[in-house]
Parts: sequence; structure tokens; C-alpha cells
Amino acid sequence: MQEVIRSVGIDIGTSTTQLVFSRLVIENQAGSYAVPRISIVDKEVVYRSKIYFTPLLSATEIDAEAVKQIVRDEYKAAGMHPSDLKTGAVIITGETARKHNANQVLEAMSDLAGDFVVATAGPDLESVLSARGAGADKFSEEHRTVVANTDVGGGTSNIAVFQKGTLRGTSCLDIGGRLIKVADGKITYIFGKIKSLAAAHGVSISVGDPADLSTLTRVCEIMADHLAQALHLKPMTPEHAQLYTNDGKPLAEEPAIKGITFSGGVADYIYHPTADNPFRYGDIGVLLGRAINGNPAFSSVERYAAAETINATVVGAGTHTTEVSGSTISYAEGKLPIKNIPILKVSEEDETTLETFSASIINQMPLYRPEGKPEQIAIAFTGRNRTSFAEVQALAAAIIEGAKEAIDSKFPLILVVETDIGKVLGNALNVLLQHQKDVICIDGIRTLSGDYIDIGEPLVNGHVVPVVIKTLIFNS
Repeated sequence: MQEVIRSVGIDIGTSTTQLVFSRLVIENQAGSYAVPRISIVDKEVVYRSKIYFTPLLSATEIDAEAVKQIVRDEYKAAGMHPSDLKTGAVIITGETARKHNANQVLEAMSDLAGDFVVATAGPDLESVLSARGAGADKFSEEHRTVVANTDVGGGTSNIAVFQKGTLRGTSCLDIGGRLIKVADGKITYIFGKIKSLAAAHGVSISVGDPADLSTLTRVCEIMADHLAQALHLKPMTPEHAQLYTNDGKPLAEEPAIKGITFSGGVADYIYHPTADNPFRYGDIGVLLGRAINGNPAFSSVERYAAAETINATVVGAGTHTTEVSGSTISYAEGKLPIKNIPILKVSEEDETTLETFSASIINQMPLYRPEGKPEQIAIAFTGRNRTSFAEVQALAAAIIEGAKEAIDSKFPLILVVETDIGKVLGNALNVLLQHQKDVICIDGIRTLSGDYIDIGEPLVNGHVVPVVIKTLIFNS
């Protein structure tokens, strides 16, 4: 039986805030007496909001009431009421995620957002969200190749690399369309790193200077060149290392990138360069798009049309799948229920050896540090072919090796396994950790990278727990 529901995705970013309303057709594909398994069989974007500059009270504080008013106005414009919406997601991204009152903004919108996916995304996780919205993960899987998405926004450029559908690396640079602002024919703002970068190339620019087209075009060409360097499409120059956000690191040289997609506000001017007024938005975004499009380094790889550009990070919905995990589970007393826990998924390819299993967890951990410190996560994997006692013991040791950061945090160690090894794996972990760490290990649950999970209070004398999986649905 099918049901039509409405959803909203709200993205509060460094430079812009926007909403997308969607119509979803969902269907329970389980049998009459089975646990419900809800799948989306059709989806349609029914309304896209205007693009707003994210209102700020200061360099470190979001104007929560102004953001809430934007959301209210767009609900009205879309003809929507909070009671009309069954599901959705609110994601705070970019530098906005690091404002000290980001959580206050989420709380301010609680009456408009119901029981939605609610998250702040650091630069690494934002790279993954925008890449998925652009379709880079699907392109890489369908073409069995390595595809990088570069999300060029107002303040940063977020890069995520996928190999045959599996995430292989993320990176973030301080390159964006609003790092130089223009008004009334003059430069009104220059980000410090960009001013230094221009000077290193013999270009002198200062606040108050005329917005000279040739000078700012040259600055944008330099920025585009560094994006190519970040993708290893050109050799890195000495000043390149200074451009990474929060002293981040470059992408690994392997796997080599074979294809590319672009998303973010600047992407429309990469795919569709225009000769119209380059300062129409009071910044250099149009010029930066032209410069990236004209840089020959980007022609050395396949260019795919992104499924979404400026809306790539906007989540269309968070659809909820209700399941039950039971009989073979292990959990720490008093630690349930928990809600809105992001899933760190180990791919089946990375499960083939215990070494790659541990490495996958270690490599993905930086995605879940929105404020520079670990947050609560759930590590998910299939567990296939590791069901004997000896194999489960070895798997537990590999989890401890890979999840040291999670184990050292204040949060419980949460594991979500597809095969029915939850209880024995939980027991093995408790023994190896000498019962010094709270462990929650549930099984019979299938998740995807980027999902969020709720685990309810134990039922039936503690034998089962209700589980809600919230899958972010991108408008692709």
C-alpha cells in the first residue's frame, strides 16, 4: 500500500539559507506480518525557496530569530503548514556549523521541524552531503571509476572523492565566491588568505580599491588553479597548503581522480558561464565560476553534469524506516533511548580484510567532528562471513583498533550489524574492553552511509529494541 507524504529540507549555510519542499510516495515493501520496511518509490520537488544570505548577528553568531522568520515566510509561500509535513531535515553547514549558537538555532526551529533529522555538519561531512546531492557517488558506482565532487560555495570549497561508490577522501579549502565582496564599484571585503594568495602572485588588492574586472578575474584564476591542485590535476605550489580550512590536509594522490562534478552556488557559472554583470551578487562568484570553467586542468578528466548544483547540500527529506532489533543484541543498561545518531558505514569492500575494516573506521572518523571534537556515532557494517566464535573475536579486536577515538570519547560505543551476531560481538567487546566502556550492539539492521538512527527503550523484557532509521533523500 502506498502513501503520499510531504517533506522539507532546510540548509543553513555559510553564505546562504534555503528550503526545498518535496512530495514523496512511500510504500511498505514488507509482508503483512513482517516488520515494516518503508521505501520511496517516487519523489518530486514541489517548491524551492528563494536563496537568502544567512543572517548573522556577528562573525560568530547566527541570528536565530531571523533564520526562523525566513523559514516561516517560506512555509507560507509554499502553502505549507508544519502539520502538513511528515518528515524532513535541518542541516547547518559550512562556517555556520561552527558558530557558537548553532544548536540554539536548531532549538528555535523545533516547532517548525518536528521529529526530523537535525544535524550540524563540519567541513568533511558537508563534503559528503554535497557530493551525494550532486550524484558523484552514483556516477562513480555506475561508471566504476573515481569521481570527485567540488562544492564551491560562498566561503569554502568542499571536496569528496568516491571510488566505485565508496568514499575515499574529503578535503576543504578556503576558496569561495564571497571571499571578496563588491558594492558600488568598490571592494568592500577581502578574506585574509585570499589577499595573501593574490600578493604571492604579484596582485595587490585592498578594501576600498575599485572593483577592476581584470584584476579580480586574475585573482579568481589563481583560486581556480588551487582547486585544480587540490584535486591533483596540477602540481602543488608552496603556498597551496595555507588554503585548507582549519589547517586541514590535502587529498591523497591515490586513487587518482578520473571524473568530476561541481555543486554549490558557483557551480551554475561553471556549467553555464555568462557574460552578464559579474558582480550581480555583490561578490566574485560569477568570475570564479568562469575561471574554473576556463582552467584547462579540469579538462583533463571527465566532467559530469551534477544532479544538483546550488541545492546539492539541501536535503529533500529524512524518510523514516522502522525496524526491530532483537534476541541477539547487547546493550548497556540505562543508555537507551538515543536519537539522531549519525551512521559511519564500513563498505562491504572494506570489510574484506580486518586491516581495511579498521582503516575505514579511522579514515571516516574526521567526518564526525563538527566542532573539532568527536560526536556520538554508530558504526555500521554487514558482518557477513564473520560468524564463528574465532572470527567474531578477531572482528571485535579490529573494531577496537579502528574505533579508538570513539572508545576514548564520553559516548557509548554503538555498533549496528546486519547479520545476527550482535550479542556475541557485544560480549566480546565487553571482555576486551574489560567492561570499562558502555557498548550497544544491535543486529538485523541495514543502513547506509549518511543515515541517522534512533534506538528506543528495550521491549519484551529487554529482548528487543525498536529502531528508526532516518535516510537523507537528496533531490537528484
